[in-house]
Amino acid sequence: MDPAPVPAGVVAELPEGSSRRLHDLGRRIARHVVRPAFRLRARGLERVPRSGPLVLIANHSTMIEPQLIFGMLPRRSVFLVKEELFRGGLGWFLHRIGQVPIRRGVADRAPLLTAVAVLRGGGVVGVFPEGSRGAGDVASAERGAAWLVRTSGAVVLPVATRGTLRPEGTRRRFRPVVDLLVGEPFTVRVGRGRAGLEEATERLRTELACLVHTLDDERERESRAMGKRKHDRG
Repeated sequence: MDPAPVPAGVVAELPEGSSRRLHDLGRRIARHVVRPAFRLRARGLERVPRSGPLVLIANHSTMIEPQLIFGMLPRRSVFLVKEELFRGGLGWFLHRIGQVPIRRGVADRAPLLTAVAVLRGGGVVGVFPEGSRGAGDVASAERGAAWLVRTSGAVVLPVATRGTLRPEGTRRRFRPVVDLLVGEPFTVRVGRGRAGLEEATERLRTELACLVHTLDDERERESRAMGKRKHDRG
């Protein structure tokens, strides 16, 4: 689907008031300052469509995932970010790099309408369907991502991240291995009304949960193989 004409209030793929220069600086900071704190293994970045409206859905365990995805994605991206972070200098910077504040647990259409404008401008909007940080296994999902898809006709891109959350009872880790896996983009038809949103939301949740499960299996197999090698050497 060809992107719609850029609406008033949108600077290419970014909301009004954003700076492309600062946005790209923010991506470089995430890529070259945040990333070195981890042994990051990013796979599937070639699957990211290089143009057109895209709703990115990702699992969420810590504050690190948004930064890593933002930095590693080969396109500019706008994320829905909890409003509490938009204070002081950090809030100014988040606004200027095009991120959108959203109030959790409150029916507020303004951030979603801003996101729709970005999508109709051919941009990327990142959503964490779980709504808050947790285990990151996508056991539940909110309807915002499906609403964005229905309103904009955007393609959906699932992204799974594992390794940022320190396991309970373990010590602080030095440069832990973090995996970022980009899945295959897909389209979904979102029906009318609440029932249509709920059905599409479950489809998005299932697709993302399956990708997370795939990544978990790969990490578990690798962990067992590493343990076996250590046992054989010992």
